[in-house]
Amino acid sequence: MAEPKPADLVLSGGGVKGIGLVGAVVGLMDGGYRAQRVSGTSAGSIVGAIVAAASMGDQLSPEEVKELALQLDYHKFTDPGVVERLPVVGPSWAVLRGSGIYKGDYAHDWVRSQLKNLGVGTFGDLAIRDENLPPEQRYKLVVTVADVTTGQLVRLPWDYHRVYGLDPDEQSVADAVRASMAIPFFFRPVTLRGSTGLTSTLVDGGILSNFPIDSLDRPDGRKPRWPSFGVTVLPNLPEGNDKVIPALAPLRMLGAPHLLEGVITTALVGRDQAYLNEPWVNARAIRVDSTDVGFLDFDISDNEIEALYAKGYAAAEKFLAAWDWDAYLDRFR
Repeated sequence: MAEPKPADLVLSGGGVKGIGLVGAVVGLMDGGYRAQRVSGTSAGSIVGAIVAAASMGDQLSPEEVKELALQLDYHKFTDPGVVERLPVVGPSWAVLRGSGIYKGDYAHDWVRSQLKNLGVGTFGDLAIRDENLPPEQRYKLVVTVADVTTGQLVRLPWDYHRVYGLDPDEQSVADAVRASMAIPFFFRPVTLRGSTGLTSTLVDGGILSNFPIDSLDRPDGRKPRWPSFGVTVLPNLPEGNDKVIPALAPLRMLGAPHLLEGVITTALVGRDQAYLNEPWVNARAIRVDSTDVGFLDFDISDNEIEALYAKGYAAAEKFLAAWDWDAYLDRFR
């Protein structure tokens, strides 16, 4: 049996569309690749955490990764608090006070439980030895989060010490994932108290970088040791503008396309879209067709789950059939 080929993985956000990420990751594993490091945003952070933990000692086979990831019950994501259960008034009150309609406890508890089964609790459990990386980046997993208190994008665990004065090895992986998936006004934000006493409010990293394709690239600009594959379930713009933020779809009744919708969408995905248009990024990006499923379709059926997973797997297969690492290096590096 051939030795697994190393690769770094960058997984985009996408809510329920994240099922497609699972299919693509398993397709890459079946294609002979194993994750060295994983970077994820929002849904990508959930999938990424499982993949990163499972790859510590190659604990799970591709089929087991699929089985574990698809155990996530999306119907339970919508877990409103007591006040939020009130029809019309509850959700409106949650939006007005800046909290989320849903607690997000189910997803948080599920991630924590699965990671515990894989022997992972804190980022110290995902620490790796790699002298080629800066010390703060020597971890199997990094997740993208938006800190709306300090007004910046943070990457956890890399920024725990720099921004918050905290020891990254002692911080909960599940807590960081929960922060990365805290869609504003939909899921309650996460609070983090730093050593200086400042308490930050953390929300979904997708509002600043939903597909951080460059996050695992070598910081010294030297030739990469192995590929860094990106997997995205983002819709292709401009056709998919109304798929990025489903709540904005009614704006199209006022004109198509509506300027406000376009501005908000561009603010959220413009940076990532610009990167995807770069040939050296596009050549290593796996695009999963997820147009049949909305970001917030938490009532998704089993058949739809299987179909989206299959699309992710097929996208990875198609990508690998044309992938040539040496040709990529010759052209772009």
